[in-house]
Amino acid sequence: MFFNKLLGDNEFFGDGCLAGQPLRISTATAVSNCTLYRIEKALMVRLLHEEHGISELFITHLLTRNTRFEEDLVDQLFNSSEKRLARILLLLAHFGKESRVETVHPGINQEHLAQMVGTTRSRVSHFMNKFRTLGFIDYAGNGASTVNNGLLSVILSE
Repeated sequence: MFFNKLLGDNEFFGDGCLAGQPLRISTATAVSNCTLYRIEKALMVRLLHEEHGISELFITHLLTRNTRFEEDLVDQLFNSSEKRLARILLLLAHFGKESRVETVHPGINQEHLAQMVGTTRSRVSHFMNKFRTLGFIDYAGNGASTVNNGLLSVILSE
């Protein structure tokens, strides 16, 4: 099973090497301008041992990521691709953080969504058209989509 997660500000990736993982098991792709910091393994190990603030941040990152993987696994096992897409769109729009209508970054296209959901681009296109017809999403002129809180009803329906 393949999981594709969008990382936010101040998140780590590539940390499997700290546990002895010899090969990367995923790929990172930037969908917007960003700054990456490469930290050598030896330096990271030293920082984790010596700097409690960094070790607390890193542990929080690992626990949050583990919880997200568990949620993604349950989602893959028990929900339809339509519900998985609705959940991904709500997550990408940071649903519940501030307002009721949020924009999904224009760099996220239907192919990216299909990978995240675990379905085909054509199925994503079908559901996106359905969500738009129902008023749950709107397309902005710059390629971004706005997500309406009504999309939550897709997840909550039986």
